[in-house]
Amino acid sequence: MSLERLFRPSSVAVFGGREATEVIRQCQQMGFAGDIWPVHPQKDHLAGYLCYRNVASLPGVPDASFIGVNRHLTVEIVAALKRVGAGGAVCYASGFSEVKDGAALTEALLEAAGDMPVLGPNCYGLINYLDGALLWPDQQGGERVEQGVALFTQSSNIGLNLTMQARGLPLAYLVALGNQAQINLAHALEVVLLDQRVTAVGLYIEGFVDVCALQQVMSRARERELPVVALKAGRTEHGARLAMTHTASMIGVDEVAGALLKRLGIARVNDLNTLIEALKLLHVHGPLGGNRLCSMSCSGGEASLMADAAATRDLVFPELNAAQHDAVAETLNDLVVVSNPLDYHTFNWNCEELLYTSFRAMLGCGFDLSMLVLDLPRADRCTLETWQPAINAICRAARDTGAATAVVATLPENLPEVTARSFMAKRIAPLCGVEQALDAAAAAATIGRAWQYPLLPLLPGPTPFQESGLVLNEWASKQYLVAAGVAIPRGTVVNDLRQLRGVAQALSFPLVLKVCDSNMTHKSEHSAVVLNIRSEEELLDHATTLIHHNPQLLVEEMVADAVCELIVGVAHDPCIGPWMMIGSGGVLAELVGDSTVVLVPTNRAELEAALRSLKVYPLLTGFRGGPMGDSEALLQVLLAVSDLALAQRQVLAELDINPLIVRPRGRGVVAVDALLRRVPG
Repeated sequence: MSLERLFRPSSVAVFGGREATEVIRQCQQMGFAGDIWPVHPQKDHLAGYLCYRNVASLPGVPDASFIGVNRHLTVEIVAALKRVGAGGAVCYASGFSEVKDGAALTEALLEAAGDMPVLGPNCYGLINYLDGALLWPDQQGGERVEQGVALFTQSSNIGLNLTMQARGLPLAYLVALGNQAQINLAHALEVVLLDQRVTAVGLYIEGFVDVCALQQVMSRARERELPVVALKAGRTEHGARLAMTHTASMIGVDEVAGALLKRLGIARVNDLNTLIEALKLLHVHGPLGGNRLCSMSCSGGEASLMADAAATRDLVFPELNAAQHDAVAETLNDLVVVSNPLDYHTFNWNCEELLYTSFRAMLGCGFDLSMLVLDLPRADRCTLETWQPAINAICRAARDTGAATAVVATLPENLPEVTARSFMAKRIAPLCGVEQALDAAAAAATIGRAWQYPLLPLLPGPTPFQESGLVLNEWASKQYLVAAGVAIPRGTVVNDLRQLRGVAQALSFPLVLKVCDSNMTHKSEHSAVVLNIRSEEELLDHATTLIHHNPQLLVEEMVADAVCELIVGVAHDPCIGPWMMIGSGGVLAELVGDSTVVLVPTNRAELEAALRSLKVYPLLTGFRGGPMGDSEALLQVLLAVSDLALAQRQVLAELDINPLIVRPRGRGVVAVDALLRRVPG
């Protein structure tokens, strides 16, 4: 299924009244050079164009069609377009899969379309600012460009709002995906990959439709060196349900979505403002080679704002070395303290040559991004006269050094669109807002870092199965781990005190005694576990109390040389597939909130990075003179759990290992407690 004709049409047919008229007007306004054919059963003319009564009466086969009629008539028109070999259609009508009675109509729409591309339904459509083709039934704020970024959004209104930005971001495409009944995000991304005029891609995502197709198209985006940044909605949604395991209660759908974006090499931002700023930076400079920044401002306050903002992000302002320090100092007044961020004061303000030498010296230090903080005065009440030397100086310095450069206004209104475009024309990224500018830099550095490493293994995609399933008790769950190569403590299950006495003689104290019942998922909350039992008498005493209400007990040797405790969990996202959580473990696992998510399958490098991201990681490396953990054994266990999750993905719904005890180097790793839920298969 090719989307070329739909996205880059030479002829457009429009169906309907008010919305169809607006599509014509938008095409006219944007200078669309192709044919426009309105179709209406009663009207003779629409927006000055001769109307045709139906598809069969059209003078040719349309490349693209906008269908702005009710949902039932939409299906009929799609079928008619398919019969004549049309290139594709935008389905504006709502009332399909998003409503209770719309599922059958969606199926009818797909059957009518066959292999003819259909965008939507329940969407505004698409805008091609490169060629002036607008299948869009409303006002929009863009203009024709020769190159720019592509925006894809699941919300038509958010897409409309983004076209109204006045920050100089050049838009090449805007695509509102709607219900994605046939054309999903991956399909739409594929077509813009082929257009070399597209410099970067921005996404507004509410959910994922086809993860397998998305990862395939993202691998081609990397080959094409097309950076992608995304705003994923639903950060606070945690799929509220009573969780069987810590894994399910600690990790929500948003964390798994974040892991997917990271796996795909898509930088994630948290708001629309940052999405715009990140796209501007990527449009001008592409991904950054690292996270080393410099900042220049004529105010100590601005320098402090930059330094504070970087402290909470994966960005650094490195100090200048001796040679760099001296080179910069030579260009400044003796009263200026040379540092990074640099407050160069106002001694040289309004003197272009002096500012130029200072800016050039800083830009020549080899930072991954050099930023000049510069807020411009209001044009309606002030004059730009004394600011122009600074503008000229930074443009010259960026040109002469070739350094990736940005101008940052602390307030968006202090960087007018006309000035922002002027900076872009000189290969300087105009960024609005300190926080947003540094988030944009972090996003560009994230993509640059991702491109430095080989692609991770392809994801298997989701496997549909029921949420319900058989919950295994701890002992049965551990047998799955043993089969996968994960060590567990020496021990066994017993059904009476006589059996317990015999088992205890073969084990080494101290021991742990637990209730072994699949219905008791959090034993510590029910006083169903006893630690550090040091004698047979003590063991039998505790067992007498526990076995009175619980017919089966688990007795094990206690692991007493823990370097740290981790939690490792496996679960299955219905859209993304299997994933693994790694975090600080033990009884405080949920309280501490120290965890990360990796998708399955994974590899050693990703697991090492995941461990380094944890607050508990220093314990593995000999924190404050303590023993180093057996990191090699830990990595082997994590890889084994990943392999288990992949091999058993048809039946393994959930796995929780808590705690997974990491012992000193050379002594291995032990799964002390485990719980598994599987479905028939």
